[in-house]
Amino acid sequence: MAGTEDPIKIGELDRYFAEDVKHHSGVDFNRCLFCRSCGNGCPFDQAMDYHPYAVLRMIQYGLRQRALGCSTIWVCVSCHTCSSQCPMSIDIPAVMHTLCSMALEEHVPTGAPDILEFHLEALRSIERHGRAHKLGIMLRHKLITGQWFKDMDLGLKMLAKRKLDLLPSRVQAMEEIIRLFTPDWKTYLP
Repeated sequence: MAGTEDPIKIGELDRYFAEDVKHHSGVDFNRCLFCRSCGNGCPFDQAMDYHPYAVLRMIQYGLRQRALGCSTIWVCVSCHTCSSQCPMSIDIPAVMHTLCSMALEEHVPTGAPDILEFHLEALRSIERHGRAHKLGIMLRHKLITGQWFKDMDLGLKMLAKRKLDLLPSRVQAMEEIIRLFTPDWKTYLP
């Protein structure tokens, strides 16, 4: 539920956090007017622990651990609804992606481990087949999370409408896909 902000403790402030995020994302989020338009338009704000504008404010205040550990950065689907409603045209999804990368690099425990595991399973599928095998991703994700029957009705409907391939297909130029996955990409994982 978005908006469960706790009091800020002076000891957790990082004076260089905003500068780091700005450098890595290329986004000047200090232009934020705190008008809250981004949070009001976000279709996933109910699944987030903080609204997008609150995450921007955390960055500005130097709340590194709180911003990197929140679920909001993982729940964001980069639909750009927030950016399109922002009067300052701040690219909020770019900031969220930067925070996700920073959280992985710094091994900060994620606020949404199921979502991270789903992202990782999608990457593993692409690494194996050259493209995402949706059914395989879903099955392995359900196996890892232990949520076998959650969304089962949706999966059956997708199978009935032939939206899911039973067997994975591979791209012809697998060597190009393999080059995308550097040997050290898994070192970022928690």
